[in-house]
Parts: sequence; structure tokens; C-alpha cells
Amino acid sequence: MIIVTGATGRLGRAVVERLAERAPAEQLGVSVRDPEKAADLAARGIRVRRGDFGDPVALAHALEGAAQVLLVSGPADPEPHRVAIDVAKAAGAKRIVYTSHQAASPDSLFVATRGHAASEQDLAESGVPFTSLRNGFYASTTVYLLRSALETGELILPEDGPVSWTAHQDLTEAATIALIDPNRLAGLTPTDPNRLAGLTPTDPNRLAGLTPTGPERLAGLTPTDPNRLAGLTPTDPNRLAGLTPTGPERLAGVTPALTGQELFDYADVAALVTDLTGRKVTRVTVPDEEWRQTAIAHGMPEFAADLTLGIFAAARRGEFAVVDPTLPTLLDRPTTTLRDVLTQELTL
Repeated sequence: MIIVTGATGRLGRAVVERLAERAPAEQLGVSVRDPEKAADLAARGIRVRRGDFGDPVALAHALEGAAQVLLVSGPADPEPHRVAIDVAKAAGAKRIVYTSHQAASPDSLFVATRGHAASEQDLAESGVPFTSLRNGFYASTTVYLLRSALETGELILPEDGPVSWTAHQDLTEAATIALIDPNRLAGLTPTDPNRLAGLTPTDPNRLAGLTPTGPERLAGLTPTDPNRLAGLTPTDPNRLAGLTPTGPERLAGVTPALTGQELFDYADVAALVTDLTGRKVTRVTVPDEEWRQTAIAHGMPEFAADLTLGIFAAARRGEFAVVDPTLPTLLDRPTTTLRDVLTQELTL
């Protein structure tokens, strides 16, 4: 059974819907804080149980019988994720898929990405086979800020940096593939995101000799071919370090960044929404503290304001300025553009 946590949230619910298209309902289950909100899933034959990362007993009941668990990450604090990993292991899960972040790093300026790095370490130490999906920054983040900017004509924010904004729908599909068809990403180790020897996470030629944008990137490689990683000889399947050619371990460990294929800072976003709507939106940069005080005065909790400032500090340092070809390769199609996301979500 595949169990999805957080299945009434945006990403979790979307993944359940995609899984239901590809697997029998009786093979699916969800862990949710409020089962009433998932009553429609129960009516379709999907197992619905109450589960909460803060309640290990209830979570153990929700994860009972799980072969795979999708842990949809929550707050920046890694402790609830650590509890969920321990409970999934105790429940006998054979594999954990975790939604991480493209910038996960212990020295990130953004507290949430430091938390994701800690959770990835907990996964590695758990002894349970896992996949950590390093999801790109949600493109829908821009929508929240743009709604007010479209009313005022000004997008007033701290100094930022470029971000490879990534659509929920693309990350939904990636998570579904990870659970249903894990052989689509081959040979990533639990601890080494640069499994393709000598290639950096942002190198478009990750598979030597394959074009960066064409379908030929995977040409001639079958799902069971142990030589998927460039430079492996036909007689050296052990370069896949204990991973069987056909097993679910082929999608193992920390993935490369799963990102959109364009970089936009908020000046670019303002220009894009101006073009889409015909309403002029001007990007206005203000000092961090000025923005913080204004946000708090308008009702934002202090912790949320400080967390948000961490996002801008990390963006200025270039932590989100990564464009990696893994996601379009995995999806076998171009990624959804920010223009498309804004068109859909701003109901233009």
C-alpha cells in the first residue's frame, strides 16, 4: 500500500488524485489531520485515517501496512519529520519518499531549507530506502504577492535574486512517478546528489553525449539498462553501488534539483504580470527591516516575517538560482512556465 501524508493539502491531494489514476483504490491510503476533509476519498475506496506528525500513536495507525510512504513536508522544524520517519520505519515501510527543497543545505540562509537538510540526514540514517525529492520553489508563491500588487500597482519587497520557479503540477507528476515508476530516475545515491560522476547539479549535459533539451537525452536507454550513467562499461554494473537494475532502489537518495527551466527575480515577475494583464506593476525594493516592520504592522506574525526575510537573503545569495534538466527529462516534456502558472492562477 502507498500512504500519502498531508493528503488534504495542495500537493498531497494532487498526488493522491494522480495515483488514483494509476493504481487501484485499495492499494492507496492517506494520513490526514481531519478525516472529514478526505471523506470523498474514502467514498472512492481509498483508506483514510487520521494522522499527525505531532501524534506518533495516531500516525502509526495511519501508516499501518504501508509499503511506501510519501512524507509531504510541513513546517521548517525537522523534528516532526524525524518523528514521521521513525514511525514509517516502525510501520515496516520499505521506502520513504520525502518532499525536500532544491536549496536544502545545512548552511542555507533560509531556515526551512536547513530543516530539509536535517531531514535528509535523518532519512539517510534511518536505514530505510528513501527518495528525497528536491522540489523547486513553488511558482504559486508569486501569486500571493501579486494579488495585492495588481491592486496597488507596486510590488514592494526586499532585495531578492533569481529563482527557478516550479509548478505544483510538475512536482505532483514527479512525486507520482517516484512512487509508481521509480525506475524513471536511475542510480541516485542516498548521499551524493552528483551521482553522475564529474557533473555538477546544474550541468545541462548530465548524461554525457545527450542533448540538453531533446528527447534524445535518454535515447537508446531502456529502463533496465545498468549503463544509464555515462561512462559505465557493459561489464561494470557495480557502478550502480548495490542498486539493482530493475528494483525501486533505482530512484534512491537525494535527487538533483527538480526545477523549472527559467530564472525570474521579482523585477522579472512584475514585468511578466504587467505584460499578461496590461496593468502596470512596478517593482519597488525596500530595506529588509522596513519591509519587516510594515508586514508586521499589516498583521503578519513576527516569525513569519523573519522566515520570509530568510527567503530573500537566500535568494540574494543565489541559493534558488539553479536550473536543472532533471525535471523535464523525468516528465518527458517541457516544464510548466511561470507565465502559464500566472495565467492559470490569476484567472487572467
